[in-house]
Amino acid sequence: MAKAKKQPAPANDGFSLISNQKLIALYSSMLLCRKIAEKADSLDGKRRQAGSVHSILGHEAAVVGSVVDLLAHDTVAPALWPEDIVAAINPSVAIGSRISVAASATPAGQVTVLFSAGNRGSQTAWAKAMALAADRNLPILFVSLGGPAESSFPASPGAAPPHRNGYAFPSIAVDGNDVVAVYRVASEAIAHARKGHGPTLIECRRSASDDPIENMKTYLIRKGLSWEPLTA
Repeated sequence: MAKAKKQPAPANDGFSLISNQKLIALYSSMLLCRKIAEKADSLDGKRRQAGSVHSILGHEAAVVGSVVDLLAHDTVAPALWPEDIVAAINPSVAIGSRISVAASATPAGQVTVLFSAGNRGSQTAWAKAMALAADRNLPILFVSLGGPAESSFPASPGAAPPHRNGYAFPSIAVDGNDVVAVYRVASEAIAHARKGHGPTLIECRRSASDDPIENMKTYLIRKGLSWEPLTA
């Protein structure tokens, strides 16, 4: 009996550096992140005006893209985010409550992700951590959460000029509204760090008029992917 002819795969199942399952996982993690962030964002206005609280809504692509694939014993200093957001996205990672402690405790072979924060004290700790990472070639990924971009993004994240952060390690600009872009750049930076090549700064520039979750939803629809919405 002749063997049945194998049907070609649909176009939307073609080769991709990121699997369909991972794309859906990124979207689901952002939904979960948004749900927790909305509760945290209900803090009173006085604390926000004093600068001790910084709005985390709209930055879901940055945290999910940077944290989702970290391994056990890697460390995250969330700065802006409640620790339960990081734990929900990736429960295997360790949480460093302070930037300075997380940076100085980074062992060889493991990676630390440090997020920028809105208050002045954390910015000082962030600058010290960058200087320490540059001096000791530490495996640290710095994720800077910028405001709305004043200019268009580079055609390729790799086109960003290196060392523009003032330290002897690369700085890469990425669209902070695009979780796929953040994930790709973060994955490369994390692999770079694990090989002993030192730190990287990722500048997540975002537009206030865009919603990273809606952007990803549109992306999945165009690829013909479906998902189960979170109900928890």
